[in-house]
Amino acid sequence: MKVGLTYNMRRENPGEVLEPPGGFRGDAQAEWDTPETIAAIQSALEKRHDVVLIDAAGDAWNLLRETRPDIVFNIAEGSAGPCREGYIPSMLEHFGIPYSASDPLTLNICLDKSRTKEILAYHGLPTARFCVISDPDRPCESPADGVAGLRYPLVVKPLHEGSSKGIYNDSLVRTHGELVQRVAWLQESYGEPALVEEFLPGREFTVAILGNGAGARALPVVEILFDALPGDVNPIYSFEAKWVWDQSSDPLRIFDCPARLDARLQAEIEKLCLDAYRVLRCRDWCRIDVRLDAGGRPHILELNPLPGVLPKPEDNSCFPKAARAAGMGYDQLINEVLDIACARCGVLP
Repeated sequence: MKVGLTYNMRRENPGEVLEPPGGFRGDAQAEWDTPETIAAIQSALEKRHDVVLIDAAGDAWNLLRETRPDIVFNIAEGSAGPCREGYIPSMLEHFGIPYSASDPLTLNICLDKSRTKEILAYHGLPTARFCVISDPDRPCESPADGVAGLRYPLVVKPLHEGSSKGIYNDSLVRTHGELVQRVAWLQESYGEPALVEEFLPGREFTVAILGNGAGARALPVVEILFDALPGDVNPIYSFEAKWVWDQSSDPLRIFDCPARLDARLQAEIEKLCLDAYRVLRCRDWCRIDVRLDAGGRPHILELNPLPGVLPKPEDNSCFPKAARAAGMGYDQLINEVLDIACARCGVLP
């Protein structure tokens, strides 16, 4: 079978790709995959299929039109804008080419953290209370701004970024002055609204989901161990925690998988994540971040329907870590996702 692999690849020379609005920040390519990860996915797929590489930053339109894969394994994150993750899937739907993972609507909604939380709340699924600030000059805690009803400390995030972009150690704010300063910095740096949500002080987990419909299942839960971080930092999974302090050459012992959970809490977390997966209409796979409130009740932080899959164990990539805990190697995981997508689309390998 001919399988397309669509991706965005990190470049050592940013000039090789279109410059995003606001220029290249230090985290501008954080969502994109390294050549090593793309090669590992390609190698896994080539054990069973012919693979066509399609760089989303290149001439993807013509490559898709000319090569016409039987199905596409999509990990392309897009390069700019709040709807960037839907760019390649929209092309694929135009050409009538089946593909793995969620459709453009789900991808774009999940990238907009406020829309995700609104849908979760509508369906009665717990998520931290929040508001969106579009004007950096008006986080004034009036009822119209929505901040007035929130309790400090608060976490300030870009509204539509992934891979912890824009979430740094000082994104946790404890005063109105810190809030004003952080919102202004974020909007100047990223050119988008700020999501402000109440900080949940409990344990944090991430849950890998595989499958569709009644067959969707949770892999072993991963816990983030904030005790592994430097002693004077905030207990949040920030950009520094993910990309600066934790290096494959010297990995932190920041994850515990399977997480040490009693049966009741594990079942509650897994059910919440599967409910969120279905409510947001995710397909094939997704990684869902969860945090406990002060009373130990799990809340959804966000959904990642294009989960990262760094290949080496020392990379501390959560989805492959959960798969390994379930007895599934990297190549098996990649082909399992493709098989799930083939079954959903009616494509015979």
